[in-house]
Amino acid sequence: MRVVGEIPHPEIKITLFHWNNRYLIKLEAGPFEQTFKLQEFDVSSEDDLKQIVSETFLKQAIERFNDMSASLQQATQFL
Repeated sequence: MRVVGEIPHPEIKITLFHWNNRYLIKLEAGPFEQTFKLQEFDVSSEDDLKQIVSETFLKQAIERFNDMSASLQQATQFL
């Protein structure tokens, strides 16, 4: 797996990978991860990955991280 790059963000660690004829966009926030896989041929260049990671894309990802956190908290509240 080859790291293509990182995109700076104050709340999320964003890493771009190339692996096995796919590009991966990996988002990390605390103990949670989201990974999006794109076929190599679905993008014309590695720069397209940075365009995919738009403000709207990241806003939705942050909301999903919040949902993940709430789900985990709810699932573990009686442990």
